[in-house]
Amino acid sequence: LQGTLPDSSVPVYFIAEQHLFNRDNIYGYGDDVYRFAFFSRAALALIPYLNWRPDVVHAHDWHTAPAITWLATSGQAEDSYRGIPSIFTIHNLAHQGKTTWDIFHYLGIQTHGLYEEGYNEVNFMARGIYHATLVNTVSPTYAREIMTPEGGAGLDGLLRHRHQDLHGILNGIDYQKWNPATDKHIPHHFSVDTLDKRIQNRRALQAYANLPQKDNIPLVAMVSRLDWQKGLDITGHVIHQLMNGFAGDAQFIVLGTGDPQYENMFAHIASYHQDKMRAFLTYDANLAPLIYAGSDIFLMPSLFEPCGLGQLIAMRYGSVPVVRATGGLIDTIQDGITGFSFYNYSAEDFWQTLQRAIYIYNVDKESWKNIQRNGMMADYSWEKSAQGYQQLYGWAISRYA
Repeated sequence: LQGTLPDSSVPVYFIAEQHLFNRDNIYGYGDDVYRFAFFSRAALALIPYLNWRPDVVHAHDWHTAPAITWLATSGQAEDSYRGIPSIFTIHNLAHQGKTTWDIFHYLGIQTHGLYEEGYNEVNFMARGIYHATLVNTVSPTYAREIMTPEGGAGLDGLLRHRHQDLHGILNGIDYQKWNPATDKHIPHHFSVDTLDKRIQNRRALQAYANLPQKDNIPLVAMVSRLDWQKGLDITGHVIHQLMNGFAGDAQFIVLGTGDPQYENMFAHIASYHQDKMRAFLTYDANLAPLIYAGSDIFLMPSLFEPCGLGQLIAMRYGSVPVVRATGGLIDTIQDGITGFSFYNYSAEDFWQTLQRAIYIYNVDKESWKNIQRNGMMADYSWEKSAQGYQQLYGWAISRYA
């Protein structure tokens, strides 16, 4: 199957296999490693079929690391693939695609084991890092963090070995899609120059959530996958404090789905504070923009965060992020300028930082508006990120020049 990227002439080829891909979800199956190994190998098989030679093969996370591995091993025996440089992007090092050595028989690969792999084990995240021409992560700080034992998920030694080939490029967001001046999912459009119009979205959000229409209290929000990585182990206590009025009157809205223990946590707290809190425990792409546009404070207390998109969208829509200073959150949030941040992974530090944000919101409206404006004017568009990838592609190609 073939198509094109929207609003462009860039061709897109679709890999179809009835038994592997005709399923309700993309991930989460016992044969995932074989599914993505098939996808990776099929994608490379298109090269001679199309009579085309790519300048570089760019793979993302363990799911497409089989392509990098095959290209660097068996692929070097074929003229169609020999000398093609590759880039491997790490989005989340914690998910590594471990399986047995049988996968190499499936792919037709003969190679040696890695120090990071156990007996009869293949670790595709490690393989991508090992075999790629260059490696990058989705923020400069995360690139440094994963070379430490604390952040390396068992692969820090391999990453330190490849430190000269490891780079960090911040993710971006589509500023045409995520634009409060044109977003069709919010009822009232606004810009950095018309921030006063934003309050209408707040009222619309309160109405949707069936919360009291109060204009002068902080409306705090979270839009997240409900996963341990997202800092939810330190969030429950903070929301309990917030809803019990320890920082003054406030409202809280959460949108997300994931681990049942965190869904139950939010549902339990919400049941005690029905006049202050709503928990939308689902995935709702239409509701998310209204939460970004209608909330005052956006929470992102991640244990680790390769880049993070939520804080970028929140800033774009004038919701001030409160984040833990880790990974891409360090690279995108300036404390007291575009948001608020804390370093120690603890409920106490999280709570103190949220209190600090609420204090500024309550007593210094002009400073609060400046923080909103600073975030809205920050440039985290894909145009900026693309320049970094263009440079990375040039470096990879030069290795084979």
